[in-house]
Amino acid sequence: QVQFVESGGGLVQPGGSLRLSCAVSGISFRLDAMGWYRQVPGKQRELVAAISSGGMLLYADSVKARFTISRDNAKNTVYLQMSILEPEDTAVYYCNTRPPFQHYWGQGTQDTVSS
Repeated sequence: QVQFVESGGGLVQPGGSLRLSCAVSGISFRLDAMGWYRQVPGKQRELVAAISSGGMLLYADSVKARFTISRDNAKNTVYLQMSILEPEDTAVYYCNTRPPFQHYWGQGTQDTVSS
């Protein structure tokens, strides 16, 4: 069964950092492109960052130079290092493949950036 389990969110002040982790099971992880997505109430879920099976990176313009996506194929885990966080980064963050398995979204992890 496909499963994505996100962790690492929390409350942080503007300018702070967080590191998200996502444990993945049920897919051929090393062969799949992975992505981090985020959603705020009333808006569509958006792609924040992606990493291909070969390590190619893609970032939304709003997070370039602040966020870093990485993966550990031995652990079936994808990470998102977030730095210089802004209130606008407040959202629920999800991981999934890219393109995503639409019926297998995890619970996500809430990140709140506030002073």
